[in-house]
Amino acid sequence: MKSTTVRRTGLSIAAVTLLTGVAACSSGGSEGSGDSGGSGEDGTPRFSPIAALRSAEKSTDDADSAKVESTTTMGSVMSMTADGALGWGDGLTGTLTITYTGGTMAETMRQTGSTSMEARYLPDAYYAKMGDAFAEQAGGKHWIKYAYDDLETLGGGSGAYLKDQMQNTTPNQSVKLLLASGDVRKVGEEKVRGQETTHYSGTVDVADLASQNSNLSRSQLDDLKKQLEQAGVSTETVDIWVDDQDLLVKKVEKGETTAGDFTQTAYYSDYGTDVSVDEPPASDTADFAELVKQQGLGTS
Repeated sequence: MKSTTVRRTGLSIAAVTLLTGVAACSSGGSEGSGDSGGSGEDGTPRFSPIAALRSAEKSTDDADSAKVESTTTMGSVMSMTADGALGWGDGLTGTLTITYTGGTMAETMRQTGSTSMEARYLPDAYYAKMGDAFAEQAGGKHWIKYAYDDLETLGGGSGAYLKDQMQNTTPNQSVKLLLASGDVRKVGEEKVRGQETTHYSGTVDVADLASQNSNLSRSQLDDLKKQLEQAGVSTETVDIWVDDQDLLVKKVEKGETTAGDFTQTAYYSDYGTDVSVDEPPASDTADFAELVKQQGLGTS
């Protein structure tokens, strides 16, 4: 397999991992600013956005699993959809069907024989099922394994951050983003797919939140910040919709990058759904780190 094709395909799949709508760009702590309730001027109880979001964070986290639908666009680079079920009770697990619907990455995926693929998430690795054209160039193997430890080694600060997110993510990361930002407001009551919900919105600084809410070392954070600056990523807006059970129903994130405007929309439903996922057969799986090593590719 040509090294350029390996690199393009690898970067495409790694981008899928990061941008599927499974998570936002933060994990860990959720200490926001602002009061958590109290009384209004007339002495009646007041439920602040911070208090409401903390309740939503806990309820969503405790649910352990959900069905997920998402769409993602990034300038002319890509547009894609993802659909499936994910669990987060003991590390991230689940299966998504990911389809590239446009952009240069869709063209890259066509070189592997398909613009749609199956993605499996296990606690220590992410697996992507490629097309027959890829298998013909990879010893007959249809799957690529991305061990999270290898992502950290190969991707520098961004790889370390991606590993941290993949091992700690849940749908309530979007709620944590708003809580950690200290900039959150209640927009109002709105219907989402027939459900009554409350809409909240805020703006977050991606680099600052990475330092607050991940387990990266100082050198990894410095590397990540440099890579974010090179990508033109600074702030993004986050909007979430929460139902009367304090569960996240919808999330929208928007930002700008050097590749163009970034928008990601995700819907969550059927909380508590059964999630079962198996590791693909080793005989049908190529290790991405080994592919890189065989082709003599660097980490840059």
